[in-house]
Amino acid sequence: MSHVSPDPEPESTTGLEPGGSVPPGETPPAESSMPQAAVRERGATQRGWGKAPLALILVLVVLFAAFFLVYALVLIH
Repeated sequence: MSHVSPDPEPESTTGLEPGGSVPPGETPPAESSMPQAAVRERGATQRGWGKAPLALILVLVVLFAAFFLVYALVLIH
């Protein structure tokens, strides 16, 4: 399987000086690109957090706070 480079050949590209430099006032050749890589998919990340992860985080925070509240009460008495 042979691979063909999408980059232009410096010998056959117009607007290039010998050695591949670009003269003042000329626009260099565009880079090859993958337009399909720029497609932005719309998915779950734009819908925000789900109810289950938020509920789990809330439960963990409440348990964490309750543990230290009970610990502080035990130290006081």
